[in-house]
Amino acid sequence: MNRLVISRVEVFLEEDVYVALCPDLDVSSFGDTAEEAKLSLHEALEAFLEECEAMGTLEHVLEESGFTRRNGSWLARQPIAAELLPIG
Repeated sequence: MNRLVISRVEVFLEEDVYVALCPDLDVSSFGDTAEEAKLSLHEALEAFLEECEAMGTLEHVLEESGFTRRNGSWLARQPIAAELLPIG
């Protein structure tokens, strides 16, 4: 593939399994360790993006997900602030 997509990855420990999530594309995977979960997510993202390319929808999917193209790469939108907000 001749494209670079840069996105956030979040890793959570859910019971005894590590879950890696790419919130910008709503793709997730898992593993026995945090590193294994991230590697598995990378493979899942590659497969997702390859399928989008094959279907001719990659640009549309990335733009709809808030990505912008910069210097030949696709960059996920970046928050100007992030915080936890108590509700209730």
